[in-house]
Amino acid sequence: MFPRPAPGRRLTTAAAVLALLGTLTTSAWAGSRERDPGPREEAAVTRVPSAAGSATPLDGYTIQSTAKVTDSPAAVSSPGYPATGWYPAGSRSTVLAALLAAGRYADPFHSTDQQKIPKADFEVPWWYRSDFTVEDTSRRTRLDFSGVVSAADVYVNGTQVAKAADVTGAYTRHELDITSLVRSGTNTVAFRIRPNDPNKNLTMGWIDWLQPPPDRNMGIVRDVLVHRGGPVSLHDAHVVTKLAVPSLATADLTVRAEARNDTGSAVTAEVTGSVAGTDFRTSVPLAAHETKTLTFSPADVPGLRLTSPRVWWPAGMGGQPLYDLDLTASVSGTVSDTAHESFGIRDVQAPLNSDGARQYRINGRKLLIKGGGWSPDEFLRWDPAYVEDRLKYALDLGLNTIRLEGHIEPDEFFGLADRYGVLTLPGWECCDKWEGQVNGDGESGDKWTAADYPVAKASMAAEAARLRDHPSVISFLIGSDFAPDATIEKNYLDALKAADWPVPVVSSASDRSSPRLGSSGMKMTGPYEWVPPNYWYAKREGGATGFNSETSAGPDIPTLDTLRRMMTPAELDTLWKNPDDRQYHRSPSPVFGTLKIYDNALSGRYGAPKGLTDYVRKAQLAQYENVRAQYEAYERNATDADKPATGMIYWMFNSGWTSLHWQLADRYLDQGGAYFGAKKANEPLHVQYSYDNRSVVVVNNRHADAGGLTARATLFNPDGTQKYDKTVTGVTVNGDGAHGTALTLPSSVSGLSSTYLLRLTLTDADGKEVSRNVYWLSTKADTLDWAKTDWYHTPTTGYADLEGLSSMAQVPVSATASTQSSDGMSTTTVTVRNTGDGRTPSLFTDVHLVDAQGRPVLPVRWSDNEVGLWPGESVTLTATYRTADLHGSAPQVRVSGWNTPERTVPAA
Repeated sequence: MFPRPAPGRRLTTAAAVLALLGTLTTSAWAGSRERDPGPREEAAVTRVPSAAGSATPLDGYTIQSTAKVTDSPAAVSSPGYPATGWYPAGSRSTVLAALLAAGRYADPFHSTDQQKIPKADFEVPWWYRSDFTVEDTSRRTRLDFSGVVSAADVYVNGTQVAKAADVTGAYTRHELDITSLVRSGTNTVAFRIRPNDPNKNLTMGWIDWLQPPPDRNMGIVRDVLVHRGGPVSLHDAHVVTKLAVPSLATADLTVRAEARNDTGSAVTAEVTGSVAGTDFRTSVPLAAHETKTLTFSPADVPGLRLTSPRVWWPAGMGGQPLYDLDLTASVSGTVSDTAHESFGIRDVQAPLNSDGARQYRINGRKLLIKGGGWSPDEFLRWDPAYVEDRLKYALDLGLNTIRLEGHIEPDEFFGLADRYGVLTLPGWECCDKWEGQVNGDGESGDKWTAADYPVAKASMAAEAARLRDHPSVISFLIGSDFAPDATIEKNYLDALKAADWPVPVVSSASDRSSPRLGSSGMKMTGPYEWVPPNYWYAKREGGATGFNSETSAGPDIPTLDTLRRMMTPAELDTLWKNPDDRQYHRSPSPVFGTLKIYDNALSGRYGAPKGLTDYVRKAQLAQYENVRAQYEAYERNATDADKPATGMIYWMFNSGWTSLHWQLADRYLDQGGAYFGAKKANEPLHVQYSYDNRSVVVVNNRHADAGGLTARATLFNPDGTQKYDKTVTGVTVNGDGAHGTALTLPSSVSGLSSTYLLRLTLTDADGKEVSRNVYWLSTKADTLDWAKTDWYHTPTTGYADLEGLSSMAQVPVSATASTQSSDGMSTTTVTVRNTGDGRTPSLFTDVHLVDAQGRPVLPVRWSDNEVGLWPGESVTLTATYRTADLHGSAPQVRVSGWNTPERTVPAA
């Protein structure tokens, strides 16, 4: 997360909660607050086929606290055991996720209801019990799994097959041969899950992201697979790709796998494979229990040298084609095992530039990393549709990267990232056991014992093997706030090398070094708390230079719809009235417990809030300008000759619960100022204002050059009186993130009020508007006290005067809307027009898609939003969403704005 003297920091999330109870939707997670009368006795029975190479996930479990189970482990893990009063759990589920799905507790995302869940219930082990059936016992059978939080004793059919000392760590992978125990018919596997403590276990923790769940995510959060096969099994199948850069004309593929004889007798296996239209085979003699590594390369299989390969690119830079590898091992003509992997062909380099900053190159082209920090669901519930919606939001915002600091999601996450072209930066987390050996003063996390080193190395080996074929993965960060020491670094690097890890390894997300990797090339200078928009333009601290691995202006107050959904009326009253009060929905950290710094800035710049609605509308305005400035500054400085910006991860992209900070979109996927500020800044072709030198700059994120452009800048007083206007024609900007300065605003303009508006427009050679950007500015600049910068912010000693916005006259805005639907999707088209007869613009005009009850329809992707319109101007916006998310209601649009009366119009 970030280095700091005070403790505090994050949480975790678990899995696909309840195959038994159905896929949980976002609204289901919000939860009915009615309680279930008690546990239900619903046991999943998984049918396991006999097909060689099949890997069948257990459908789910029944779970119960060991405090309530007096029977022996042998009894609990035997078929036919009467799990009376046990709770059903999904195939990937923490204990608390299962109890929430069963209605055991009130909605923990609402108010302080999570505090009512007794922590003592999770300070003892819990049983996870599942039945599966097999018909053919002649096949070899094994359990394959990872994702145990924190450790487990494992039993099958009454016999212990593994001890918690061996099955420990959330990321370690385990393979248990249970062939001798499996019987025809029903079989039982039982896990006795130990309580989790992220300061003592190499698992997952939350630090200061949110209020940690009472069970601390104990459970099984990835699939447990029942694998069937013959005498020879295949392992570690993967493809090493080498792309010719910069020509991209050829690519060499090297296929590697291990063949293992799982019997006590010598056998010969025939291994056949297919990849990219090329077939290959080999004969492999194996002694009893012998393992051999198989390698197929262009040297012996010429077809593995591809000409004109289909190259994988991040979204916006090209396509996302994937290839498939299939392997089969047969013994005496009978299939014994199979393996399948998907992979992409791309080249990733990340050298340090002359300033020591890490500069990523994809397929030979420089890339400014524009990303956000990822949070899974607080209870680690896996909902593929919800995850996909969030990744689509990232693309909608123009982001190209997601950083996962710990909480490394299941395989499907990276499959979605591959498909959509979203780059990922996974790595270990800070401030708990993962960095316990090197954590600074005030950080939590126990020092490692001898037993921790092999667990960490095994975790690295397992994650490397799991992630290496995903083209979306462009690095692994083996440290976060701190870099590992020499011993830990060597273990990690040895594991990565053994796995043929194909992309750069980074020592830390902060400006630190490790003995072999050297400097990280990244900085973690914050801020994490409010700073003004002009902060981002300084090439110091968190400003737009180098690679900032986590940074933002802290609080991101959600929309009024979400606030009313997550807080009580009394809490909402406190929210806008009492800046000094602790906010439960901000953070458990003593540093981030209140909104005092943020609220002082909001009042100092915009004027004291007059009520909740006024507070929220000012918050949206402030978040829009700040997030926009953050991304715009990094965009503008990306191609500078001196100290260029190379990457920035907004902290954070999303929240795992109902939060008041660190989120571009809230828990329910509603969108406010932070979201649309980021979306505006990351337009493919974009005109923007520079807070540091008043330049008007055009940034071209497209690959091709852009020419024949016309940039116009106009200054207005809040009443709409025009005070300055300049147009520049013939603007040309190179592609790939280059920028050009169209003009510079004068340092003073006669008659300009202390608060004023800037309208920027960019039109193409045909006169079509391709970018519009509206700023609210002040002749009085925000003043930063750089000398008192700390790890989380730079204090502001003087605020810009934006109170003049409150004097803007109310302006009527008309709206007409219609909707078309097909193939399960709907598109609502809205035209909004400033129908005022004066000069005053409608500032920050927001359009929300709502149902007949006025509730937001989410998720939704808008073409643009929160726009500024001058009298007579109109804009047509489109909203795309799933028709089912209307829940049978006719669509409506709710139009509001800074100085626009709210109204709702039909959109059917």
